[in-house]
Amino acid sequence: MKFSDVVLDSIGSVIPEEIWSSDEIEARLEPLYSRLKLPQGRLELMSGIAERRVWAPGTMPSGPSIESVKLAIEGSHVDASQIGCLIHASVCRDFLEPATASRVHHGAGLPEDAWVYDVSNACLGVINGAVQIATMIQSGQIDAGVVVGTENSRMLLEQTIAALNRDESLTRKSVKPAFASLTIGSGSCAWLLTHRRLAANATSIGTAIAKARTQYHDLCRSDQDSAGADMQPLMDTDSEELMIQGIATGVAAFDQLLAESELQRPQINRSICHQVGARHRAAMLESMGLPIDRDSATFDQLGNTGSVALPLTLASAASRGELAAGDQVAMLGIGSGINSVMMSATWGETSVVGNIGDLKQSS
Repeated sequence: MKFSDVVLDSIGSVIPEEIWSSDEIEARLEPLYSRLKLPQGRLELMSGIAERRVWAPGTMPSGPSIESVKLAIEGSHVDASQIGCLIHASVCRDFLEPATASRVHHGAGLPEDAWVYDVSNACLGVINGAVQIATMIQSGQIDAGVVVGTENSRMLLEQTIAALNRDESLTRKSVKPAFASLTIGSGSCAWLLTHRRLAANATSIGTAIAKARTQYHDLCRSDQDSAGADMQPLMDTDSEELMIQGIATGVAAFDQLLAESELQRPQINRSICHQVGARHRAAMLESMGLPIDRDSATFDQLGNTGSVALPLTLASAASRGELAAGDQVAMLGIGSGINSVMMSATWGETSVVGNIGDLKQSS
């Protein structure tokens, strides 16, 4: 899919104030660590994640999402009345129904004739939503739209820690699938896209592609999510195989992005990948033939924030001055499923509003 009339006008971002370090999580896992004689520091050593953030107890995704949408509108060239579509696209949502987008739409004061719905696709939700809105803008259906997500890791972290400490049947081998859950972080991000005539100098959206290798859909799963079920947010992840197949899928998707965008690797000034961890990042970039010094990362401070990991990292890169006007940016989304959605863009005058600038400079 190629876009000629769509720009990323602004980004609204909110990250929680409360920080959980990997050392603190290991301290909470003292019963497990003592019983299995696990070495302290392994969580950060394995993942490269020093800390992640969590929302206050009782926070529902719609709350930070409303704030992110309002910040995006504040930084944009449009007002709320011009937004023709709102998509809420995180893994986390308020309820099974109604759509979390409904409460966000109301709280942000958006017009009654807007399209309002949720999209869910693991870590790809927000970039999927951005492609849908871009398509609506390109077709002339709407002039502006916003996609937003808020991931809340607190319950998953708390439930995982409790389950690991409680289950005395666990061994060093059988505990491994649960460790990916301890890398999850919280955050919120909104992308506001418009027609080019409304923000002529903003970041131009170029090409978007999708790659589906769903034969690997069972490598990362949460508990069953059914109406009426008492769902506990626990994850079971085959991290090794997921990384291998995820990278293979990503490489194939990146090759397709290069072919359809007519870009060459040396022309890409900045890459933004899904934020899993240090090992995954290094292997992914090496396999794609991209230099690590031109890649932006936030996982060391935010962990894996699911659908908002790539969007927040783009916002962070902009706030750190890692992006300059005219830069060719490759946004490389990969999610469990396994699915990949990738997008190219030419960086322009896209404002970033919110507290993402509070992050320290990453190495």
